[in-house]
Amino acid sequence: MRKETVEIFSDKTNATVMRHPDRRFPGILLQGDVLHMLCYKIDTALDDLNPGSATYDQLNDVRNALQSLKNHYKSTLAEHDIPLPFVEG
Repeated sequence: MRKETVEIFSDKTNATVMRHPDRRFPGILLQGDVLHMLCYKIDTALDDLNPGSATYDQLNDVRNALQSLKNHYKSTLAEHDIPLPFVEG
């Protein structure tokens, strides 16, 4: 872990806009519990779609991207002995 100074443009709850020193454009800080909820909602939406349809395939791509971010989040917290802000399952 390292510490850096970031620019915070907005610290609105669940919508913090900040810029990392090595980045040109600001990004949005997505809290872990919100990421977990988004993954859950996409999984639920996919249950109602027909596999193989264009809509299913596109939403599944979004799910896979979010799940990849969630897996990175979980492994990073585990490396630093920080508990998850959500319960899996």
